[in-house]
Amino acid sequence: MSTKKPVAPKSALAGTDTLDRGNTNAKLDSLEKFRSDATEQALRTNQGVKVSDNQNTLKVGARGPSLLEDFIMREKITHFDHERIPERIVHARGTGAHGFFQTYENHSVLTKAGFLQDPSQKTPVFVRFSTVQGPRGSGDTVRDVRGFAVKFFTDEGNFDLVGNNMPVFFIQDAIKFPDFVHAVKPEPHNEMPTGGSAHDTFWDFVSLQPESAHMVIWAMSDRAIPKSLRSMQGFGVHTFRLVNAEGKSRFVKFHWRPTAGTCSLVWDEAQKLAGKDTDYHRRDLWESIEIGDYPEWELGVQIVEEENEHDFDFDLLDPTKIIPEEIVPITPLGKMTLNRNPDNFFAETEQVAFCPGHIVPGIDFSNDPLLQGRLFSYTDTQISRLGGPNFHEIPINRPVAPFHNGQRDGLHRMTIDKGRASYEPNSIDGGWPKETPPAAQDGGFETYPERIDANKIRQRSESFGDHFSQARLFFHSMSKHEQEHIISAYSFELGKVDRLWIRERQVNEILANIDLELAKRVAQNLGLPAPKAGTVDVPKISLDRSPALSQANLLPENIKTRKVAILAANGVDGAAIDAMKKALAAEGAHAKLLGPTSAPVTTADGKSLPVDASMEGLPSVAFDAVFVPGGAASIKALSTDGVALHYLLEAYKHLKAIALHGEAKQLLDVLKLEVDAGLVVGADAKLIKPFFAAIGQHRVWDREPKAKAIPA
Repeated sequence: MSTKKPVAPKSALAGTDTLDRGNTNAKLDSLEKFRSDATEQALRTNQGVKVSDNQNTLKVGARGPSLLEDFIMREKITHFDHERIPERIVHARGTGAHGFFQTYENHSVLTKAGFLQDPSQKTPVFVRFSTVQGPRGSGDTVRDVRGFAVKFFTDEGNFDLVGNNMPVFFIQDAIKFPDFVHAVKPEPHNEMPTGGSAHDTFWDFVSLQPESAHMVIWAMSDRAIPKSLRSMQGFGVHTFRLVNAEGKSRFVKFHWRPTAGTCSLVWDEAQKLAGKDTDYHRRDLWESIEIGDYPEWELGVQIVEEENEHDFDFDLLDPTKIIPEEIVPITPLGKMTLNRNPDNFFAETEQVAFCPGHIVPGIDFSNDPLLQGRLFSYTDTQISRLGGPNFHEIPINRPVAPFHNGQRDGLHRMTIDKGRASYEPNSIDGGWPKETPPAAQDGGFETYPERIDANKIRQRSESFGDHFSQARLFFHSMSKHEQEHIISAYSFELGKVDRLWIRERQVNEILANIDLELAKRVAQNLGLPAPKAGTVDVPKISLDRSPALSQANLLPENIKTRKVAILAANGVDGAAIDAMKKALAAEGAHAKLLGPTSAPVTTADGKSLPVDASMEGLPSVAFDAVFVPGGAASIKALSTDGVALHYLLEAYKHLKAIALHGEAKQLLDVLKLEVDAGLVVGADAKLIKPFFAAIGQHRVWDREPKAKAIPA
């Protein structure tokens, strides 16, 4: 027997202190061969096949459906779908709620979908709202697109309407989706920035992809920083079909309209909320449901008859285009109400699985090439994220309709299948389960028999070629203050871009083609030469403006659910507090009493009032408006309280309604502020009407130029 001790094998890097990438030493080869430099290399698949077209999915004709045989698209999206375990690759940060949908009337002339037939029926829903870019721990109020996904638990199976709070998207073809997400995600070398798009790779990509211009200007608008999830529109994005019992098909676009109106934060407010309350949006949704302020949205559709498909100056299949409401009005279908919070975030909100391919009889797809790719991608993603093919058996995903088929086994199988035959047809189990002919009552799903006669090609339809006219329409449809915010957003985001040529390309080749004044203003803010003209001839379209696109025209005619902070110190006028609370409650609004600390305050007549929080505990960014009741001692104390003074200045800077009652008028001199349409003063109940009118306008936009002088 040998007495020699075994010698441990040397590390491949033994004896080296640093890694020299140019070293040809064989000891380094085992590590260096895994490094990849794509400089001057051809684009290839993971199997080494050169790719000739990385822009278009293989389709039947330029406007036809995508083909499953497209191994390049499937490899690309399959790999992308499995990049993250276990959180979602996109839309990781989200929150959800239960509720119900109720149709207004029988819509059988449009569709045979059962949940749109009976006005007395309440269809259960689960809704998940989300941001796109950031991980689960990112902030709620970052500048980003919001996901708006609704799962209808219908008697005919689950229908998932998986959309966003913007009606268009960045790309036209699903094969580009991994490229877009890789560009918008934090940069790979340092994992920054989290939850934002103000960095080089995003702007490099979108400045090289003119088709993104329309969506990017939406993302640079106030739509990307919604005030709350309750005040956010939703869109199905793609063109779908509704099919009735006679087989008549119509093209539709889905819209969700909040009854609370549509409005947004201002940028400084959004940034502060990201630090003060990362959970601001999910907290607001949760608390609203808990106190009975159930959020509501009306579901509507824009309807286009098949014979009118080509009547527009855009292509219905192009997901970067809208149908302006002035051309095709929205037909209301019903209302959705969210009335119950989840019992367990992980089991419900985190495990819910939405797939655009989950549809019911009466709803069908169009050949939108982005939608066609999503039909494959979402199911593939859920298999990876939720541990296998049985994600539909998780309670939050289970349909209320029964499901029987020959699918068996797999990870996390919950159903205990009886019978011997797991195939069809069979004679062992009496042939069950059997197909249901489409013509039968409660018939089976039948794909709309659209005729296709075209070659298999990789090609973008020429009708998808106009990238700027609708971006121009959007900008010209904005109010003055909304246009200023868009200019500021482009300036801020591009100001974070290190590479000068990316800034220049975005200004000269994208913005100048949208609006020359927009490009000049952004160029000035970035210190770039102002472009003198666009680089392409943008076609003239049928509309110059679409008022329906401006949030200034989407406010409710009430102040329901609005939140008002009441600032008080010892010696406050208790009667003024009572009167304001009573008036707010009558309008469906809410008030919280805030003191210098969390201790109760004493009124001028000696009563003790418990406060809801301190002014530091609930800052002004958590409220829609501020009321300061009179009381000589209280106002004297607030006049020397730095937190209270900052509270009012911050609310003023964020253009919120402020009411100063009685002696509180003295604060105007202390703060050096002037009365305006939203900063009202008064000694009696006459104060309430103009104060509520200002709250109803959401912001005092005329104040904005003056408010910019207030320090952040």
